[in-house]
Order: sequence, then C-alpha cells, then structure tokens
Amino acid sequence: MIETGGGGGRQVRDWSMRFFTVSGGRARSAGGMAAMGLVLVLSSDASPIRADEPARPSNYTEAIPGTAVKFEMVGIPGGTFSMGSPPGEQGRRDNEGPRHPVAIRPFWMGRTEVTWDEYDEFRKGGFVSNRTNAEAIARDADAVTRPTPAYPDETRGYGRAGYPAIGISHHAAMEYCHWLSKKTGRRYRLPTEAEWEYAARAGSGTPYSFGEDASRLGDHAWYAENAEKPQPVGKKKPNPWGLHDIHGNVAEWCLDRYLGNAYSRFPTDRPTSGPVLPPGAAPFPHVARGGSWADRAEACRSAARRSSHPSWNQTDPDGSIWWLWDADFVGFRMARAVEEQDDLKGLRSRVRRPDP
Repeated sequence: MIETGGGGGRQVRDWSMRFFTVSGGRARSAGGMAAMGLVLVLSSDASPIRADEPARPSNYTEAIPGTAVKFEMVGIPGGTFSMGSPPGEQGRRDNEGPRHPVAIRPFWMGRTEVTWDEYDEFRKGGFVSNRTNAEAIARDADAVTRPTPAYPDETRGYGRAGYPAIGISHHAAMEYCHWLSKKTGRRYRLPTEAEWEYAARAGSGTPYSFGEDASRLGDHAWYAENAEKPQPVGKKKPNPWGLHDIHGNVAEWCLDRYLGNAYSRFPTDRPTSGPVLPPGAAPFPHVARGGSWADRAEACRSAARRSSHPSWNQTDPDGSIWWLWDADFVGFRMARAVEEQDDLKGLRSRVRRPDP
C-alpha cells in the first residue's frame, strides 16, 4: 500500500520538459536530457540556475506487504550542487576535495534510518547460512538471502522498537533493499555517495544543512556531546528537505566503494552526472556518511566521509558477512530513483563467503 503526500491515490508524473540546461547564458529545454531527470548548470560555483523549478517527487508512506510496518520516503528534486568541502572548512579532511559540480536526478530518500522494526521483517522470512554457496547464488540471480542470527543481542541492549538497525554490514543493507524491492515491486537501494550528500545538504553550501554554527547541531543530531548510544529515529529537527537524523545518530551506508582520492577523478569545470563507484566483491571498504552518536561534530558535517574497515568486525569469531559487531555506530537509509541510471539497474551485493 502506498500513501502519497498531498493527495489521495498514487500519482504518476510526467518528468519531461521540466529540466533545463544553461547555454550561452540562456535557459533552454533539455529535451532528451529532461527525460534523464538532470539539471545541468554551468556556473562558477555550481549553484543551480533554474528557468523553472524541477518537479519534486511526492512524498509517500508504504507498508511492507503482509505487515503493519510502514516506512516513509521523501521526494528529492533533481539539481546540481558542489560536492565536497572548501579548503577552509573546519574539520575538513583531504578526502573531501577537490570540490566538483555534480548533477543529480530526482529520487526518493528514506525520511529516517531503517529501524529494527523494518529490518526484523527481513529476518523473519527465514535464515540461510552466512557461508552462502557463491555458485548457487550465481545460478539463481533472483535469490534473496537473509542474515544469520547474531550470536549476542544485535541491539546491544540499546533498544529495538523505533531504534535504527545497527551493526548491519554493507552486504546486509544491500540485501535488505533487494528483499524489499521484491516484496513491493519497486526498486529500493542504498543511496549513492553523491545522492546522499546532495540530500543531506538540501540546497545548502555550509558545513551542516542548517548552517555553519556547530553549536546548533544538538537541535538536529545525536552525537558525542548529547548521546551515549543510538536514539529512536525522528526525534530531532529534520533538514530543510524533511530528512531526520541525516546528521548523527548512526552513520549511514552509501552504495559506493570507498576511495580516498575519488574526487580527483571528476572535472571541476562542468557537472558530472550521477557519479558512483560501484561496490566490489570485497566486504571492505565502503562509504559511510553522516557521523553518529559516537562522533564529534566535525564527523557529522554534510561533506564528511568515512571508510569502513575490517576492524569494524574484529571480535566476531565467525567473520559474518551480515553483522559488524564492532560497529554499533553504523546503519543505513534507503533511496529509490525516479528513473534509474543504467549502471545501477539490477545491482546486487557481490560479497560472498563460500563454504569451506
């Protein structure tokens, strides 16, 4: 069941002729480019120049089929932004530059991080061995695998109902999205790193979505100054586009494999459309964003990047591909494209732990 914002039934929008490029200082219809959902802007600061506001997908609420568990998705308009941080930003690290313009298609983003309420529905469907046979999976491309039970309490005693699912591996987060896609008939996935930062910034160019003043972070985020564990989702102020806990609470998986100098691969004089570094077969490293309850304010900035590491699971004797016992600060939120880019269609986790 889908409940759309601002109207009763499900709405289908015509995305054509709503996006523009700038050529010679004049706006013109992007024609075929519009169908891709892009706003390509050539400007010195990569700030959007719009001849018309691009259509924003309607917010909606959906129930996981066969359950009473619901989740909310927020419409994110297409546009361009400057990805990364300027050299003078407090707390900046080298992996946040150089800044470069990026064009993003319209999409939806989870209003909150995925909770245990949602993730537990994934687990209820039955368990498979975490020593999954890679060849069998390859023969059945539509196979849906589920996590093995965690040997201790996976919540760490922090709380379950309404709390973000924590210690979830990148592989597990991708498999959850695949499972939900099959349940609902709509393609859910992790956001790309570029989509995540674009949505987190919500049109801002400051360190935080609400401005530069870190002393205001406590109004918007759970972080090291006001929390000693993860907190129930949605209790702090949202960013201007309606996303809760985009700063703090738990760091959030992005789809991308982590590369420290990734930004050096992109031009700085023209927008790159939908950049992504697809995940490989190795369980590490992948990108996590947003900072967490255990982090200082600088790690919660919109541009701050974090790389996953094997130390996030060093105390697990089984080396599970589903759980990260030493990463009680990481979770995830979902994205859904209005029109999926070709290189992400049908993407699945390639992480496998073959039988010994």
